[in-house]
Amino acid sequence: MATTVAIAMITFLTAHTVVVVGQTTQVLFDVSFRVALVIDVVAWIMFGALVGWRQARLPVERLQGEGWFSRIRAWELGGRIYRKVTYVHRWKDMIPDAGTWFGGLSKRRLPSSSDGGVARFIAECQRAERTHLGQLLALPLFVLWNPWHLFAWNVVFALVGNIPCWLIARFNRARISGILARRSV
Repeated sequence: MATTVAIAMITFLTAHTVVVVGQTTQVLFDVSFRVALVIDVVAWIMFGALVGWRQARLPVERLQGEGWFSRIRAWELGGRIYRKVTYVHRWKDMIPDAGTWFGGLSKRRLPSSSDGGVARFIAECQRAERTHLGQLLALPLFVLWNPWHLFAWNVVFALVGNIPCWLIARFNRARISGILARRSV
């Protein structure tokens, strides 16, 4: 571990300086714009597949509870805040559901009771939330080879590609959890 950190520090300190549109930016690997773009595409595909595959391998039992970060907050109003602010209910069906790509469950409809019913749906929504937020964790890696303007486009791509999917999963989970909470009262 210490060797890896030392190598990373030495590599970082010897990074190349690239001039882009009159501004200087520091990158770890000095590559052309086209090569950086190809690396970006391949990296996003690989990282997205890795995070999706890893999340699909999590047992449903690990997704059943809510931790501090993932618990539905009172201000979410059982999902109504997302409905009012983002109109998620109008556009969510236009976004493809990749939940089945790695053996997971589709979130297009509530699963049958033999597949776990509402509890399984809530767990799968939490899995989708984790997957899309997890993909955003790759962003710091893109600083290594991208000049600032291409890194900025990667940030936009990551947010546009993941936040709507996270929002749909959060809306569905908050809505179903809110319904269940009202029924139990």
